[in-house]
Amino acid sequence: MRLFAPVTIIAIAQLLGTSLWFSANGAADDLMASWQVTATDIGWLTNAVQAGFILGTLVLALGGIADRFRASRLFVFSALAGALFNACFAWLAHDIFTALVLRFFVGICLAGIYPVGMKLVVSWAPERAGAALAQLVAMLTLGTALPHGLRELGADVPWQWIISASSVLAIVAALLILRLGDGPHLPAPVSANHSSRTKHFATPAVLQAFRIPRFRAAAWGYFGHMWELYAFWTVLPLLIASVGLADVFQEVGLDVGVAGLSFAFIGIGALGCIVGGLLSRRVGSSVVAITALIISGCCVLIFALLWDRLSAVWLVVLFSIWGASVIADSPQFSALSASACPRELVGAALAIQNSIGFGITVISIAALSQLIAVTGPTAVWLLLPGPVLGVCGFLLTRWRARQI
Repeated sequence: MRLFAPVTIIAIAQLLGTSLWFSANGAADDLMASWQVTATDIGWLTNAVQAGFILGTLVLALGGIADRFRASRLFVFSALAGALFNACFAWLAHDIFTALVLRFFVGICLAGIYPVGMKLVVSWAPERAGAALAQLVAMLTLGTALPHGLRELGADVPWQWIISASSVLAIVAALLILRLGDGPHLPAPVSANHSSRTKHFATPAVLQAFRIPRFRAAAWGYFGHMWELYAFWTVLPLLIASVGLADVFQEVGLDVGVAGLSFAFIGIGALGCIVGGLLSRRVGSSVVAITALIISGCCVLIFALLWDRLSAVWLVVLFSIWGASVIADSPQFSALSASACPRELVGAALAIQNSIGFGITVISIAALSQLIAVTGPTAVWLLLPGPVLGVCGFLLTRWRARQI
């Protein structure tokens, strides 16, 4: 119980800090109307964040920054900088090009929030990493959903204020981590005076982490999961609008719009993470991760085949299960990766895994955004290879490792 408070504080900070991620998506309708842009352009705004995140995590990992500086200081600096760039996007961007640049810088800053937050959790609770990281990713999920919730609550508020609210939340996140500091269970940061030692383990050792079978298996699963996750979150409002689910709710007297439903179906992933974390303490992270990946893959298949034949009730059930399972595997794959690495490389290894994973999301988001504009909701079949390859890669790598 002594460790509960620090992990909870980090999780809350993650919730507030990662609200920057989809702040633009929460105001997508207003942006399309104000700037005369399309849904595809909104997809590119999401990809700009992903691209910045990729560059940021690569710098953290290959430059040894993730393990050279205190995680809490990296988090605080990144959250404050991200809040600034997000506010600039809200008030200074007046065209899509400027918006893309500012969202790119927000993505760079998020690289110092998400993977560094995972390192902070491991520094406080290494013996229960699966459950602790589940709590952290649950907050990431709510942070992702939060802009949609803010939009639903402030339907008549100018979109600039909705986006600026995420900046305020990120500043609060920075203050929380500044007060908490680092945990006691990771090695001290490598001093700049020991540059030769840093060069010895930073870049080569991070890349060699993929030679560890347990790390490589977890990475396979994580990469397959990432192909599906952010593309699903990006197009979810479009899917809800396409099947007319918000209209059905309003017909029965429930004043819930597309933004409110998006918040609910993304936010339920937090519950999936928490339940998965509790189960991981009983059955292990591997079982939870693979089961969740299989369930989300089945949801992709069912929606792609039956979206135009399912009733509103079954669509709600399907979206709820999909939203809960699509993220529940993420903390478990990260916990498996962290446990497979030497302790002094946990930050860099998680950062490089994140970098590659988010590189994959850029492709899946761009491809699905283009395809859905042509074929409609049936385009979600494009997400299916992620779960399939993730499950097969994880199981085959683990099986081959046991044969050696």
